[in-house]
Amino acid sequence: MHLKCVTLDPDRYPVRDTYPFNLAAFQRTQGLRFETPVTLFTGENGTGKSTLLEAIARRCGIHIWQNVEGRRIKRNPYEKRFCEYISVEWTDGHVPGSFFGSSVFRDFARIIEEWAAADPGQLDFLGGRSLLTQSHGQSVMSFFRARYAIRGLYLMDEPETALSPRSQLELLEVLSTVSRAGNTQFIMATHSPILLACPEAVIFSFDRIPIAPVKYEDTENYRLYRNFLENREKYLGRG
Repeated sequence: MHLKCVTLDPDRYPVRDTYPFNLAAFQRTQGLRFETPVTLFTGENGTGKSTLLEAIARRCGIHIWQNVEGRRIKRNPYEKRFCEYISVEWTDGHVPGSFFGSSVFRDFARIIEEWAAADPGQLDFLGGRSLLTQSHGQSVMSFFRARYAIRGLYLMDEPETALSPRSQLELLEVLSTVSRAGNTQFIMATHSPILLACPEAVIFSFDRIPIAPVKYEDTENYRLYRNFLENREKYLGRG
Protein backbone atom coordinates (compact mmCIF):
# COMPACT_ATOMS: atom_id res chain seq x y z
CA MET A 1 0.00 0.00 0.00
CA HIS A 2 1.27 3.49 -0.78
CA LEU A 3 -0.59 5.02 2.16
CA LYS A 4 -0.10 2.89 5.27
CA CYS A 5 -2.33 4.65 7.79
CA VAL A 6 -4.01 7.86 8.87
CA THR A 7 -3.93 8.95 12.52
CA LEU A 8 -6.41 11.30 14.18
CA ASP A 9 -5.39 13.55 17.06
CA PRO A 10 -8.52 14.41 19.11
CA ASP A 11 -6.50 15.97 21.94
CA ARG A 12 -5.45 18.77 19.59
CA TYR A 13 -8.90 19.61 18.18
CA PRO A 14 -9.51 23.38 18.39
CA VAL A 15 -13.16 22.89 19.38
CA ARG A 16 -15.37 19.93 20.27
CA ASP A 17 -18.82 21.39 19.58
CA THR A 18 -18.51 22.37 15.90
CA TYR A 19 -18.49 20.19 12.80
CA PRO A 20 -16.45 18.16 12.02
CA PHE A 21 -14.71 18.10 15.41
CA ASN A 22 -17.99 17.39 17.20
CA LEU A 23 -18.46 14.00 15.51
CA ALA A 24 -18.18 11.13 17.97
CA ALA A 25 -16.47 9.05 15.28
CA PHE A 26 -13.64 11.59 15.06
CA GLN A 27 -13.40 12.05 18.82
CA ARG A 28 -13.15 8.33 19.57
CA THR A 29 -11.21 6.96 16.58
CA GLN A 30 -7.44 6.94 16.86
CA GLY A 31 -6.72 6.00 13.28
CA LEU A 32 -7.26 3.71 10.29
CA ARG A 33 -4.81 1.31 8.68
CA PHE A 34 -4.91 0.57 4.96
CA GLU A 35 -3.95 -3.00 4.18
CA THR A 36 -5.66 -3.70 0.85
CA PRO A 37 -5.51 -1.95 -2.55
CA VAL A 38 -9.13 -0.80 -2.15
CA THR A 39 -10.56 0.67 1.06
CA LEU A 40 -14.20 1.75 1.28
CA PHE A 41 -15.82 4.24 3.65
CA THR A 42 -19.55 3.84 4.24
CA GLY A 43 -22.08 5.32 6.62
CA GLU A 44 -25.10 7.56 6.84
CA ASN A 45 -24.96 11.15 5.62
CA GLY A 46 -23.26 13.39 8.14
CA THR A 47 -21.06 10.70 9.68
CA GLY A 48 -17.88 12.25 8.30
CA LYS A 49 -16.71 9.86 5.59
CA SER A 50 -16.41 12.50 2.86
CA THR A 51 -14.90 14.96 5.33
CA LEU A 52 -12.16 12.51 6.27
CA LEU A 53 -11.58 11.64 2.62
CA GLU A 54 -11.04 15.32 1.76
CA ALA A 55 -8.78 15.78 4.78
CA ILE A 56 -6.63 12.84 3.65
CA ALA A 57 -6.39 14.38 0.18
CA ARG A 58 -5.20 17.71 1.57
CA ARG A 59 -2.74 16.07 3.97
CA CYS A 60 -1.34 14.00 1.08
CA GLY A 61 -0.92 17.09 -1.09
CA ILE A 62 -3.62 16.03 -3.57
CA HIS A 63 -5.39 18.99 -5.11
CA ILE A 64 -9.20 19.11 -5.10
CA TRP A 65 -10.29 20.83 -8.31
CA GLN A 66 -13.19 23.16 -7.69
CA ASN A 67 -14.31 26.69 -8.27
CA VAL A 68 -14.28 29.24 -5.46
CA GLU A 69 -17.29 28.80 -3.19
CA GLY A 70 -20.10 31.32 -3.47
CA ARG A 71 -21.30 33.46 -0.62
CA ARG A 72 -22.90 31.77 2.37
CA ILE A 73 -25.07 33.20 5.12
CA LYS A 74 -22.89 31.63 7.79
CA ARG A 75 -19.51 30.04 7.16
CA ASN A 76 -18.05 27.31 9.36
CA PRO A 77 -14.43 28.40 9.97
CA TYR A 78 -13.45 24.84 10.96
CA GLU A 79 -14.97 22.98 8.00
CA LYS A 80 -11.76 22.81 5.93
CA ARG A 81 -9.30 22.56 8.83
CA PHE A 82 -9.72 18.91 9.76
CA CYS A 83 -6.62 18.02 7.72
CA GLU A 84 -4.52 19.99 10.22
CA TYR A 85 -5.37 17.46 12.93
CA ILE A 86 -4.61 14.22 11.14
CA SER A 87 -1.31 12.70 10.07
CA VAL A 88 -0.51 10.17 7.36
CA GLU A 89 2.19 7.54 7.05
CA TRP A 90 3.53 6.34 3.71
CA THR A 91 5.02 2.91 3.03
CA ASP A 92 7.78 3.97 0.63
CA GLY A 93 7.42 7.70 0.40
CA HIS A 94 4.92 10.07 -1.12
CA VAL A 95 3.20 9.17 -4.40
CA PRO A 96 1.06 11.41 -6.61
CA GLY A 97 -2.66 10.92 -6.93
CA SER A 98 -6.02 12.54 -7.55
CA PHE A 99 -9.31 13.27 -5.82
CA PHE A 100 -12.60 12.56 -7.60
CA GLY A 101 -15.88 14.06 -6.48
CA SER A 102 -18.87 14.12 -8.80
CA SER A 103 -19.78 17.61 -7.59
CA VAL A 104 -16.40 19.05 -8.62
CA PHE A 105 -15.64 16.91 -11.68
CA ARG A 106 -17.33 19.38 -14.05
CA ASP A 107 -15.00 22.12 -12.82
CA PHE A 108 -12.04 19.83 -13.53
CA ALA A 109 -13.38 19.00 -17.01
CA ARG A 110 -13.73 22.70 -17.88
CA ILE A 111 -10.16 23.39 -16.76
CA ILE A 112 -8.87 20.51 -18.93
CA GLU A 113 -10.87 21.92 -21.85
CA GLU A 114 -9.14 25.28 -21.48
CA TRP A 115 -5.72 23.60 -21.36
CA ALA A 116 -6.55 21.49 -24.41
CA ALA A 117 -7.48 24.61 -26.39
CA ALA A 118 -3.80 25.56 -26.22
CA ASP A 119 -2.40 22.02 -26.16
CA PRO A 120 -4.77 19.39 -27.65
CA GLY A 121 -2.36 16.67 -26.58
CA GLN A 122 -3.67 17.07 -23.03
CA LEU A 123 -6.69 15.01 -24.04
CA ASP A 124 -4.47 12.02 -24.87
CA PHE A 125 -4.15 11.46 -21.15
CA LEU A 126 -7.94 11.26 -20.77
CA GLY A 127 -8.94 8.87 -23.52
CA GLY A 128 -8.37 11.25 -26.43
CA ARG A 129 -11.79 12.94 -26.32
CA SER A 130 -13.07 16.11 -24.72
CA LEU A 131 -14.73 15.31 -21.42
CA LEU A 132 -17.35 18.00 -22.09
CA THR A 133 -18.55 16.42 -25.35
CA GLN A 134 -19.54 13.20 -23.58
CA SER A 135 -22.37 12.57 -21.15
CA HIS A 136 -21.47 13.06 -17.52
CA GLY A 137 -21.27 9.33 -16.88
CA GLN A 138 -19.26 8.67 -20.04
CA SER A 139 -16.77 11.42 -19.25
CA VAL A 140 -16.34 10.12 -15.72
CA MET A 141 -15.59 6.60 -16.96
CA SER A 142 -13.15 7.98 -19.57
CA PHE A 143 -11.34 9.75 -16.77
CA PHE A 144 -11.27 6.64 -14.56
CA ARG A 145 -9.90 4.35 -17.28
CA ALA A 146 -7.17 6.79 -18.29
CA ARG A 147 -6.12 8.18 -14.94
CA TYR A 148 -6.23 5.00 -12.86
CA ALA A 149 -3.79 3.20 -15.16
CA ILE A 150 -1.10 5.47 -13.68
CA ARG A 151 0.68 4.58 -10.43
CA GLY A 152 -0.73 6.57 -7.53
CA LEU A 153 -3.15 7.10 -4.66
CA TYR A 154 -6.73 7.74 -5.74
CA LEU A 155 -9.48 9.12 -3.54
CA MET A 156 -13.10 8.91 -4.70
CA ASP A 157 -16.10 10.59 -3.10
CA GLU A 158 -19.40 8.86 -3.92
CA PRO A 159 -18.66 8.19 -7.63
CA GLU A 160 -22.01 6.38 -7.92
CA THR A 161 -23.81 9.74 -8.09
CA ALA A 162 -22.45 10.13 -11.63
CA LEU A 163 -22.83 6.51 -12.74
CA SER A 164 -25.62 4.17 -13.75
CA PRO A 165 -25.65 0.71 -12.12
CA ARG A 166 -24.05 -0.73 -15.27
CA SER A 167 -21.31 1.90 -15.16
CA GLN A 168 -20.74 1.12 -11.49
CA LEU A 169 -20.06 -2.46 -12.54
CA GLU A 170 -17.59 -1.12 -15.12
CA LEU A 171 -15.88 0.87 -12.37
CA LEU A 172 -15.63 -2.30 -10.28
CA GLU A 173 -13.85 -3.97 -13.19
CA VAL A 174 -11.43 -1.02 -13.49
CA LEU A 175 -10.68 -1.13 -9.76
CA SER A 176 -10.12 -4.88 -9.81
CA THR A 177 -7.90 -4.80 -12.91
CA VAL A 178 -5.61 -1.92 -12.00
CA SER A 179 -5.30 -2.77 -8.30
CA ARG A 180 -4.01 -6.26 -9.16
CA ALA A 181 -1.04 -4.62 -10.88
CA GLY A 182 0.11 -3.35 -7.48
CA ASN A 183 0.74 0.25 -8.56
CA THR A 184 -2.47 1.87 -7.39
CA GLN A 185 -4.35 2.32 -4.14
CA PHE A 186 -7.96 3.48 -3.80
CA ILE A 187 -9.90 4.96 -0.90
CA MET A 188 -13.56 5.52 -1.70
CA ALA A 189 -16.54 6.91 0.19
CA THR A 190 -19.74 5.32 -1.12
CA HIS A 191 -23.36 4.42 -0.40
CA SER A 192 -23.57 2.04 -3.37
CA PRO A 193 -24.15 -1.65 -2.55
CA ILE A 194 -22.61 -2.41 -5.96
CA LEU A 195 -19.33 -0.62 -5.22
CA LEU A 196 -19.30 -1.89 -1.64
CA ALA A 197 -19.12 -5.39 -3.14
CA CYS A 198 -15.62 -4.71 -4.49
CA PRO A 199 -13.70 -7.99 -4.04
CA GLU A 200 -11.17 -8.11 -1.19
CA ALA A 201 -11.82 -4.48 -0.23
CA VAL A 202 -11.88 -3.50 3.43
CA ILE A 203 -15.03 -1.60 4.40
CA PHE A 204 -14.89 0.91 7.26
CA SER A 205 -18.28 1.81 8.73
CA PHE A 206 -18.64 5.38 9.96
CA ASP A 207 -21.86 4.28 11.65
CA ARG A 208 -19.67 2.48 14.19
CA ILE A 209 -18.12 4.41 17.07
CA PRO A 210 -15.17 4.22 16.81
CA ILE A 211 -14.94 3.71 13.06
CA ALA A 212 -14.42 -0.02 12.44
CA PRO A 213 -14.24 -2.60 9.63
CA VAL A 214 -17.47 -4.42 8.74
CA LYS A 215 -18.43 -7.26 6.44
CA TYR A 216 -20.25 -6.40 3.24
CA GLU A 217 -23.42 -8.15 4.40
CA ASP A 218 -23.39 -6.14 7.63
CA THR A 219 -23.39 -2.73 5.96
CA GLU A 220 -26.58 -0.74 6.39
CA ASN A 221 -26.87 -0.05 2.66
CA TYR A 222 -26.65 -3.72 1.71
CA ARG A 223 -29.32 -4.60 4.24
CA LEU A 224 -31.59 -1.75 3.17
CA TYR A 225 -31.39 -2.58 -0.55
CA ARG A 226 -31.82 -6.30 0.08
CA ASN A 227 -34.86 -5.75 2.32
CA PHE A 228 -36.40 -3.33 -0.16
CA LEU A 229 -35.98 -5.68 -3.13
CA GLU A 230 -37.39 -8.60 -1.15
CA ASN A 231 -40.25 -6.63 0.42
CA ARG A 232 -40.88 -3.61 -1.79
CA GLU A 233 -44.65 -3.81 -1.28
CA LYS A 234 -44.07 -3.24 2.42
CA TYR A 235 -41.84 -0.21 1.82
CA LEU A 236 -44.37 1.25 -0.62
CA GLY A 237 -47.14 0.91 1.94
CA ARG A 238 -48.98 -1.80 0.02
CA GLY A 239 -48.07 -4.73 2.17
